[in-house]
Amino acid sequence: MNYANKNIILVGMMATGKSTVGALLAEELDYELVDLDHVIIQQKGRSIAELFAEGGEEYFRRIESAVLKDVLEGEGRIISTGGGAVLAPGNADIMLQHGFVVALTASEDAIIARVSGDQNRPLLAGNAQERVRTILEQRRNAYRFAHCTVDTTDLSVAEVSKHILMHYRG
Repeated sequence: MNYANKNIILVGMMATGKSTVGALLAEELDYELVDLDHVIIQQKGRSIAELFAEGGEEYFRRIESAVLKDVLEGEGRIISTGGGAVLAPGNADIMLQHGFVVALTASEDAIIARVSGDQNRPLLAGNAQERVRTILEQRRNAYRFAHCTVDTTDLSVAEVSKHILMHYRG
């Protein structure tokens, strides 16, 4: 299938490189970069942590799903989703309908190293190592619907981007 001008949608666990890789892909393809979390913050005027505190994860996921549907309407976009965007029913299907979906993965140790000290991740409140392990287990199969999967553990951002573009361009 030819995905030219279609969106590239990056999914995966937190700290797998979605935002960083997304920025490079957008630059390389001259596509618009859309960071789903940033759009949510802009539209709601509150941080992700504040939205979680206000209504819990289910409340946040409803907001996230609505914003996702809106941003998928365009073409020529690199869309970096939040790690849990795939959890809401129907989100995987709508992503597949509106672009080329890439799942970014990384080892548990790499994720823990990348998020250590990050206070802006509400799902990591408490013991980050334990929370990462739990979330990885809960989402073990959540990203399998993607067209392509790239393990970012030992790759540079440029290498990840090159791998994605190889599959995107066919």
